Amino acid sequence: MLIGIDVGGTYTDGVLFKQGAIIATVKKPTDDMNLKSTLLEVLDELLPSAGKQKIERIVFSTTLVTNLLATGRGERTALIMLPGHGLPHDAYDICSDIFFARGTVDFRGNVIEKLDQKEIDDILARIAAAGIKRVAVAAKFANRNDVLEREIQNKLAASYPDISVSISSEISNKLNFPRRAATTYFTAMTVKEWMQFAAEIDKAVTERGLDSELHILKADGGTFSLDTSFRRPCETVFSGPAASTMGGLALSQPNLNSVVLDIGGTTSDIALIIAGAPLYASKGARLGKQYTHINAFAVNSVALGGDSCLEYDGEIKVQNFRRGAAACFGGDYPTVTDAFNCKMDLGIGNAGQSAEKLQQLASKAGIESSELCQQVVNIVIERLVASIEAMFREWENEPAYKVWEVVNRRKFKLDQIIGIGAAATAIVPQVAARMEVDSFLHDYSPVANALGAAVVRPTLAVELHVDTPNNFFSVGPGGIRGSLNDRGGMQLGEAKNMARQYLLDMCREQGMESYASESSFYMEEQFNIISGWSRSGKIFDVGIQIAPGFISEYKGVSS
Repeated sequence: MLIGIDVGGTYTDGVLFKQGAIIATVKKPTDDMNLKSTLLEVLDELLPSAGKQKIERIVFSTTLVTNLLATGRGERTALIMLPGHGLPHDAYDICSDIFFARGTVDFRGNVIEKLDQKEIDDILARIAAAGIKRVAVAAKFANRNDVLEREIQNKLAASYPDISVSISSEISNKLNFPRRAATTYFTAMTVKEWMQFAAEIDKAVTERGLDSELHILKADGGTFSLDTSFRRPCETVFSGPAASTMGGLALSQPNLNSVVLDIGGTTSDIALIIAGAPLYASKGARLGKQYTHINAFAVNSVALGGDSCLEYDGEIKVQNFRRGAAACFGGDYPTVTDAFNCKMDLGIGNAGQSAEKLQQLASKAGIESSELCQQVVNIVIERLVASIEAMFREWENEPAYKVWEVVNRRKFKLDQIIGIGAAATAIVPQVAARMEVDSFLHDYSPVANALGAAVVRPTLAVELHVDTPNNFFSVGPGGIRGSLNDRGGMQLGEAKNMARQYLLDMCREQGMESYASESSFYMEEQFNIISGWSRSGKIFDVGIQIAPGFISEYKGVSS
C-alpha cells in the first residue's frame, strides 16, 4: 500500500492507494506552526483503512521551498564565487551578499591559479562579521576539479564551525557556471528550513510506528528518498506544482493536449501536457531571474487563489496575497472563495459568513453584493486566462513544444483544461468556456496532488565525465572522482557501461534496484583531444537516468 501527502500552504491532502485503487482520501487545514500535528491528523484518517497491511512507501510533496524563495524568507546567505576568466563580475547578479575571489580551474580540471589565502581569509572574516550563517561556494569548472572549493570549505570548518557551507561540486555535475552557482546558492539558502520540515515528517511517521520508505516528490515529477533530499533540497522547489502536473496526468485521458490548472489557497499553478507528456523547462527551473540546474516541469505559479483577499480602493480588487482563511471558514476578510460561494451557491463552510463579509465590502463600494460577486468572478477568470495565454507565448520557445509541432506537422491545439484542487469545480469550467476548450474534472480532483505524489516512481540520474589523457573521471551528483585503469583506449561504449554501473550502484544504495532496468541514456558526447599532430585521447560526457513516470501498479482510477 502507498500513501501520498501533499503539504500546501492552506490545506494538506492525503490518499491511500492499493493495487490500482484509491482506498481513502483526506483534506486537512495546514498548521504552519505545528506541521507534525497536521501530518498526524492526515495519517490517522488514512491508516485505519489500511488495516494491518504494510505501508510500503509514503511520498510527500510540498510548496515549502517554493514559498521560501518566492517570499524571500530564506535565511541570509553569502555566495563566494571563483569565476576565473570570462564574464565581468557584475554579470553575476545572483544575490546581494556576493564575494569574488581569485583561483582558477580550466575546463580540463587543471588548477592554473591557486587561491589567494589572505583574500579568502578576509572574505570569510567579512561574512562572519556580518552575522551570516550560511555560505555557498561556486568555482568555475569545479565539476571537473573541486580542490579550490574544498579548500574554502575546510577553511570555513576550521575557523568558523558555526557557519554552514554548500559547494557547487556536490550540488551539480553540469557545466554552465552561472546556473550551477545559482543552484548552490538557493540550496544553501533553504537547507536549514528543509531539514526542519524533514524532521517534522520523521517525527510524525515515527510516532505512528511506521517503517515505510519516505520519499519526496521532485520538481521533475520523480521522487528521491528523504535522506537524499538533505543534500539537494533545492530539487523540491516546484514539488507542489509537479504533484498537480502528475496528478492531472494520472486522472485525465491520455494523448491529449492539456493545461493543468491547480487552484490553491494562495496560488494557482499552471502546467502544460503535450500529447499526454508533461512539458519540461529546457533551461532548468527559473527562480526569479536566475536559471538553475534543477530539472523541472515548465510551470508557472500565479499569485491568485481561493484565499486571495478582496478589497475596495476606488474599485474592487482581488489582491495577490492572503490574510487568512476565507470568511466562510471563520476568516476576518472576504476572499475569492467567498465570492464564488455566494455567486454560485456552493454551500462551502458557513455561507452566511461569506454573505456578511461580502455585503460589508459591497456597501463600502456602493454596489449590490451580487454585482460585487460578479466583478470578482470576472477578475479571477480574466486573470487566469491571461496567465495561461502568457505562458503559451513563453512555451512556444520551448524545444519540446516545437518538436511536437514538427513531428505532428500541425500547430499545437489545446484540447482541455484539467482542474485540480477543491476550488477547481467552480472556476475551471468558466476558464475553459472563456478559452473555448473542454474542461476536465474528476471526483478525485480535490486531492489530485496527493494522488500524483503517491503513484510516481523514484527517479535517479547519473552524469559521467571522463578525461582519458588526464586519467581522470567524475560522477555526479555526489562528487565521486577517481583514476582510470586504461587511460588511452576507452571508447564510448565503455563509458556508457561505466555510467550504467554507477547508476546501478546508486540504485542499490537507495533501494531502487527494481527500477534500474528502466534506465535510458539522455546524453552521449565524445570529443577528441589533439596534441601536436595526433590524437592523445578522448573526453566523454554520458548521462543515464531512470526517467519520471508512474509505478507499474498504476493503471488509472475510475470516477
